[in-house]
Amino acid sequence: MGSSNSSSSPAQLIHPLTSPIPVDLFVSKKRSSLNLKFNDACGNLVFRVDDNHQQQSNHDRVLLDSDDNPLIFIDRVTQGGWEGFGSEGQLIFKVEKKFESKLWKGGIELEVFPVSNGVAAAVKDAEDVIKVKGSPFHRSCTIYRGNSIMAQTSLLYKLGKLTTGRRKFRVTMFPGLVDQALIVALIVIFFD
Repeated sequence: MGSSNSSSSPAQLIHPLTSPIPVDLFVSKKRSSLNLKFNDACGNLVFRVDDNHQQQSNHDRVLLDSDDNPLIFIDRVTQGGWEGFGSEGQLIFKVEKKFESKLWKGGIELEVFPVSNGVAAAVKDAEDVIKVKGSPFHRSCTIYRGNSIMAQTSLLYKLGKLTTGRRKFRVTMFPGLVDQALIVALIVIFFD
């Protein structure tokens, strides 16, 4: 989560992506539940969020890997605020929803402040602040760090036609040092 030369911090990369090409994960959501599954292009489960682990952990959301190991615990702390905790209970990020009249109808903007040694990145370096902008209804958002796009979501289309409805969509993670678990956690928060 810090710069690419940081070697250890509470917000260490859980599933780092250093691929030279973009990587897609395909997201599916069950009706009227919190269950989300993130599969790779071959259909293999990579991450998931489900109702059962939420009830057992006393957290609002729990991001799990494919082996059911908890990676990030997500809690709503205010109407527009969230916090993410690592598997050992350390705070790794804070999220605040921006309330601006300039946003388009139905659009949302989140600011994500990575936490290192108990200090939010906004205090240390504005370049570390991550922004998530988009429309939950259209299942589209873009995740930025500084001027760089880290990831984007979009509905699945085939020759200009929507193929699967709004319960399935794609996450594209772009080249660079990207923490896949962090991106997935931000998507879970954004679409909640």
